[in-house]
Amino acid sequence: MAYTVTPTPVGSQYCVCKVELSVCGQNLLDRDVTSKSDPFCVLFMEDNGKWVELDRTETAVNNLNPAFSKKFIVDYHFEEVQKLKFALFDQDKSSMQLYEHDFLGEFSCTLGMIVSSKKITRTLVLGNGKPAGKGMITIAAQELSDNRVITLSMAGRKLDKKDLFGKSDPFLEFHKPGDDGKWMLVHRTEVIKYTLDPIWKTFTVPLVSLCDGDIEKLIKVVMCYDYDSDGGHDFIGEFQTSVAKMCEAQDASPLELECINPKKQKKKKNYKNSGIIIVKSCKITRDFSFLDYILGGCQLMFTVGIDFTASNGNPRDPSSLHYINPMGTNEYLSAIWAVGQIIQDYDSDKMFPALGFGAQLPPDWKVSHEFAINFNPTNPFCSGVEGIVQAYSACLPHIRFYGPTNFSPIVNHVARFAAQATQQEAASQYFILLIITDGVISDMDETRHAVVQASKLPMSIIIVGVGNADFAAMEFLDGDSRVLRSHTGEEAVRDIVQFVPFRDFRNAPKETLAKAVLAELPQQVMQYFKHRNLPPINSEPA
Repeated sequence: MAYTVTPTPVGSQYCVCKVELSVCGQNLLDRDVTSKSDPFCVLFMEDNGKWVELDRTETAVNNLNPAFSKKFIVDYHFEEVQKLKFALFDQDKSSMQLYEHDFLGEFSCTLGMIVSSKKITRTLVLGNGKPAGKGMITIAAQELSDNRVITLSMAGRKLDKKDLFGKSDPFLEFHKPGDDGKWMLVHRTEVIKYTLDPIWKTFTVPLVSLCDGDIEKLIKVVMCYDYDSDGGHDFIGEFQTSVAKMCEAQDASPLELECINPKKQKKKKNYKNSGIIIVKSCKITRDFSFLDYILGGCQLMFTVGIDFTASNGNPRDPSSLHYINPMGTNEYLSAIWAVGQIIQDYDSDKMFPALGFGAQLPPDWKVSHEFAINFNPTNPFCSGVEGIVQAYSACLPHIRFYGPTNFSPIVNHVARFAAQATQQEAASQYFILLIITDGVISDMDETRHAVVQASKLPMSIIIVGVGNADFAAMEFLDGDSRVLRSHTGEEAVRDIVQFVPFRDFRNAPKETLAKAVLAELPQQVMQYFKHRNLPPINSEPA
């Protein structure tokens, strides 16, 4: 086993979030003669084909069933295949060199596999691939982030006048204690013009921003008047409170807090306050992340749609986009692998429908825009990405490339299943359609309509354009720059199409295509479930 140690961080800078991995071992091999093994676990991540050590647990003395208290913290990137290896060793010496310790077995998988299952238990294997006795490893994943947000509705009453004739334009500032002991500004409300009884707009901030996630921590609320356009303002008063105290406010019984000006308090004997700040309502909720939904059990349902129109060229001709080269690949297969190898970790049964369009099919050679490439219409499922690749290669000699390039039948096909999933009223399934095509869409009006309807469903569409055609129509469907409308004028509820031309990635590492194609997907998943007000299936209350 060639292991390397490096201090450099593994993975790209675009970290979605951090995941904590807890490790337990069961029935580990006993390598010690007089006592039981003293196991520790080492985590490696694959980087450019090499296993790089990330971290180690503590050593569990004399224990064949260890539950390690030290957790592994890993940056999670949905759009990457992050290969991990958990290796267990029996500590024999104080050396940091792993070859000095007895090897107890290892287990390799992707981080995606762990988070999609939340907890996995697997057999440990030795270097020769054989089981390490009865040794097992259990790995549990948890997202490391405080996703709570606080929503506040606040008002003021009988605030001090700025002066006899001056206008009063009050606003609030929220401060928390900084590491240096000084107050740090975390939020400022809008200015309400000409009033001593302001009602501010309801606002939401992350709980971590407001009080570092500690609802008992004191925060300071300062009341000011905005008195000119150069940003200067007058101090009215302040008070200190905590989120826990503000949460006592209910819609029916608001919380009233006195705003105090310390200078006036010292000067005036009969000083009461400089106004009342009213907390009308204070609610803490969770702003769920993509990983919350995955850890909650949401499955990503993957379907592939492949363009078999005549413009691709005869698959036996090396100039054809469907020609499988001596390396056993082409742009269609590269796109299937790039997207499929990421998505397949998030589907428990790994059975994926693979559909074709734009070809004439035997025996009557009628054109179909929605056919199973395994020629089994009642069961179009392929086992894993390998199964899609095999079905694709097998079907090429048996069909005639034809046309036109109609997208809407396949979009509507997946939308029917996505619509059925909405009846569960749970964040349990999200559908991803990968369409790989070489050219211009023939049924643009119907496709626009289909996409606009699909935008209301738990569904995203990824389009990879192969070859060198004009893909302007695909850019039009990808609503990054403008809202997509159907031919009737109906707007898409959200942007669900991501288009990428394969030619931009021909000379790039294969991982780059997956990153570009899947970059928007976590956001689209969250956006849909939040829009529907659906929390993760196994979510905890805030």
